[in-house]
Amino acid sequence: MLNMRLVADDRSTRARLRDAAVAVFARDGFGATVRAIADAAGVSPGLVIHHFGSKDKLRAECDEYVLTRTREENRRQLENNPGTAPFAAIVAQLDVVEDAGPRMIYLVRSLQDGGGMARELLEHLATDAEVTLRAGVADGTIKPSVDEAARARHLMAQSMGALLVDVVLHPPDDWSDSGAILRAYVERALIPATELAVHGVMADETLLDAVLTYRNEHTTQES
Repeated sequence: MLNMRLVADDRSTRARLRDAAVAVFARDGFGATVRAIADAAGVSPGLVIHHFGSKDKLRAECDEYVLTRTREENRRQLENNPGTAPFAAIVAQLDVVEDAGPRMIYLVRSLQDGGGMARELLEHLATDAEVTLRAGVADGTIKPSVDEAARARHLMAQSMGALLVDVVLHPPDDWSDSGAILRAYVERALIPATELAVHGVMADETLLDAVLTYRNEHTTQES
């Protein structure tokens, strides 16, 4: 018969090792060693391998965890703040932005690294952004788009791209303090990003009308 306390302890240890790995990968990139992860968790490298089998399998579990947590947080904000989700989700996280530091900087590392996880992440984030935008359109808090899916993908790319560019323009002195990195980015981007979302750039729709006319004309010619 299984000792349930030992099972619970084993799961707790596995989660602690995973969280340490997320933080170390965020700090050092994916070239981080098993020993560095073990040191951060206060255990032996052998225990890390015992739980995950290899560094690659540990990385895969970290990928899944970060992706799942990010999507769950997005859904939670949408469900808990009906009618004001796009705004409440932003404002509610300002005071606790540091808490998401390891997860968000891990995402930055993943995007820099490329590969399947990065593509899957971006696809999921675009899908979640579209759900949020459509909810806002439905309750009248967000203007409708001529192409909701395309707008969601562009906003997702814009937001993640802005974070990537920010760490290039402002390289952190200490990658281990992921919360401070994220806080510094938010403080730089909050006002211009919010202003752009609320007021836009153009004074009228002349440019949009011209682009739509151009696209429609060329679509007709091609067909």
